[in-house]
Amino acid sequence: MCRTTSIWTVDLAHLLNNFGLEVYFFTITLGANPEFFSENFYKDNMEEDRGRVETLFHLAPEQGIRVQRRSVSGREMRRIVLSGEYVVIALVDKSKLNSPWVSLAAESCLPAYCYGLVGGYTGHYIVVCGYNSERQEYLIRDPASSHALVHVHEEAFEKARKSFGTDEDLLFISTKISRGASLRKRYVSATTFVAGQLRDEEDTEE
Repeated sequence: MCRTTSIWTVDLAHLLNNFGLEVYFFTITLGANPEFFSENFYKDNMEEDRGRVETLFHLAPEQGIRVQRRSVSGREMRRIVLSGEYVVIALVDKSKLNSPWVSLAAESCLPAYCYGLVGGYTGHYIVVCGYNSERQEYLIRDPASSHALVHVHEEAFEKARKSFGTDEDLLFISTKISRGASLRKRYVSATTFVAGQLRDEEDTEE
């Protein structure tokens, strides 16, 4: 279904859509951003990926994927997560989550986030599961980890998702049942498949 180990957000959008899920894709760049050609994280695969990425963006509307070219504000993000109407997948710079704002006291804190990461931009996908208004923290899940939930302060999360290299990519997956099949079955199948794809990608990078 996805014959590549270099996974872009538009790849995930099509994968989730193929499982019958309603997907909304927000980004500040439609297609492959030419400014990323010099980034170490992208440059090895950019030439190979560019054609596929551009084609998938072109096909998205006719496949029922709603793509909007715009930034999502912090207020909008909080409202959407708190509504419970969407599961959110965010592309982040993993190194930006390594900060004092990450809840080091939380038992579920991921070592990769709590200890030093060096180097430039490191693209990584996380699933946003909830928001704690009192503590101003997001609850996230890392598909490449066995840990349950990670507490990330809103400031660190916003810096990570808006870092250069992410294009502020966000996928909102509706939790409403549609297209006949059980939402739970479709969501579990889709997230399990996507998690496997992301783990394979990280193993390849290592």
